[in-house]
Amino acid sequence: MHDLPDQKAREADAAPLTEAQRRRRRAQFLRELAEARALRDRVQPRRAKVARLRHAMRMRTFRW
Repeated sequence: MHDLPDQKAREADAAPLTEAQRRRRRAQFLRELAEARALRDRVQPRRAKVARLRHAMRMRTFRW
């Protein structure tokens, strides 16, 4: 679950993360983020709809 502060300090003292470890942690973070968004969308459907419309507007007006 969540890292404890002393555990983070130990990780900082250890060698830097390898690319595979970094990718694994990033993938885990993105999965949890998507899960949190899905939960929020189920709990607050009106706010989710507004966020979806706002995102669509941002995408339409974005310059490539």
